[in-house]
Amino acid sequence: MLKKFFDNIRPNFEEGGKLKAFRSVFDGMETFMLVPNATSRSGVSIHDAIDSKRIMSFVVIALMPALLFGMYNIGYQNAAAAGKLAETGFWSMFLYGFLLTLPKIVVSYVVGLGIEFTVAQWKNEEIQEGYLVTGMLIPLIVPVGCPLWMLAVAVAFSVIFCKEIFGGTGMNIFNPALVARAFLFFSYPTSMSGDKVWVAAHEVCGLGYNLPDATTMATPLGEAAAGLAPTASFSDMVWGLIPGSIGETSVVAIALGGLLLLYTQIASWRTMLSVFAGGILMAILFNMSGIEGNAVANMPWYEHLATGGFCFGAVFMATDPVTSARTENGKFIYGFLIGALAVLIRVLNPGYPEGMMLAILFMNMFAPLIDYCFVQRNINKRLKRASK
Repeated sequence: MLKKFFDNIRPNFEEGGKLKAFRSVFDGMETFMLVPNATSRSGVSIHDAIDSKRIMSFVVIALMPALLFGMYNIGYQNAAAAGKLAETGFWSMFLYGFLLTLPKIVVSYVVGLGIEFTVAQWKNEEIQEGYLVTGMLIPLIVPVGCPLWMLAVAVAFSVIFCKEIFGGTGMNIFNPALVARAFLFFSYPTSMSGDKVWVAAHEVCGLGYNLPDATTMATPLGEAAAGLAPTASFSDMVWGLIPGSIGETSVVAIALGGLLLLYTQIASWRTMLSVFAGGILMAILFNMSGIEGNAVANMPWYEHLATGGFCFGAVFMATDPVTSARTENGKFIYGFLIGALAVLIRVLNPGYPEGMMLAILFMNMFAPLIDYCFVQRNINKRLKRASK
């Protein structure tokens, strides 16, 4: 039925058709709904059973546990701040978070895909599928209090200056979702940090509670950076019942998505494992150093992993196949340095307790160099064998 529908309307979008200006939009919708039947006409090619759009679809599915729990946690934090957890039901909390998160997802996709569709039509190229994942990642890594207009500006900046200016999906150096977050953090720091951005303070459609303007809820990392002991238990950190960005709080939900990515072999276990190894080792070294007056340095290694965006970054950001290292041994180096740098930034920069974003963006720059070193090493070894 779908194939017949697209076959019937295709002439309208081809050369000479009434809607030829939207050819790229039609092509994007058709290849999203149906597996393309076009094959290469020359050269040797390997045809896989899955294409890039299906890979991106699997990543979006893997993000669903973190998204759904993030919606619930928004309502949970609102009720906790109002002191009315006992009298607020699960569905009330979830629907409250759903109503606050959905507009962010819509804005992210409308702005991002709108730009990508326009550029594809202007360049007479196919629409790239990379934004299917980026459009979901961006709303998950911002605070619930991030204004929609601010999110739209960040998305536009990321798509234009991080992707399209480099040639589109597959050509970008930096992770687009993290570039959007970095743009927000450095352009509008008061809306991305502090203790007022992590809790929704207003009633929405008869759900939730209106909180005083002075209501604040610090993240565990924010409390540690201020020299305070975390008010949340480690169990709450693991389940995700703590203030934080929408999709980054629950280790359990992120782990479910990570298992799917590993099972389908979409994400590299080498990168993922080495990020955790680097973070654990650096945290242990700081624990052994005995630095006084720095609560972040003295945090147990397992709290470093369970707080902030460490797990989310390790599973969904560091494993980005475009911006990460591509050689198998290079993935170990790349991931290890991300984990180590994330903890290092947290400890040494109390004004910026979350270090995962900067660590991944920094290592995005060095991923090509890491790959070059390993490829050149293999070339030199083969040349030596050939000379013998």
